[in-house]
Amino acid sequence: MECIFCKIAAKKIPSTIVKETDRLVVIKDISPQSPTHLLVIPKAHFATILDCDDRNIMGEMLSVAKEAAKEAGVDKKGFRLVINTNEEGGQTVFHLHMHLMAGRHLDGKMG
Repeated sequence: MECIFCKIAAKKIPSTIVKETDRLVVIKDISPQSPTHLLVIPKAHFATILDCDDRNIMGEMLSVAKEAAKEAGVDKKGFRLVINTNEEGGQTVFHLHMHLMAGRHLDGKMG
C-alpha cells in the first residue's frame, strides 16, 4: 500500500501544491506549526533519510526549498529546514520529507 505522501506526489489525493519538479513536490502542510509551513517531498519513496543514498535528490530538496522560500517571501527574514528521522526524531509520516517553516521565532514569538 502506498503511503500518504506517495499518493499526494502521484496526485491521487488532493493537496495544495505550491511547486513541482520532475522528482519533487512542495505542498502546504495541512497542520502548520508556523505561519509558513511547507513540505518538500520526493516523488520516489524513501521511508527515512537513512534509506536515501541519492545525493542528487537531497541536493534537489535543498535547492527547491530555497526557491520555495523565495517564492513564499520568507527568504529575507529567515526560515528553518527540518528533516525528522524515525519516531524519536519526531517523524510521523514514514516517507522522507523536509519541513520549511517561517514566520515564528524558535522561542515561539511571531516574526
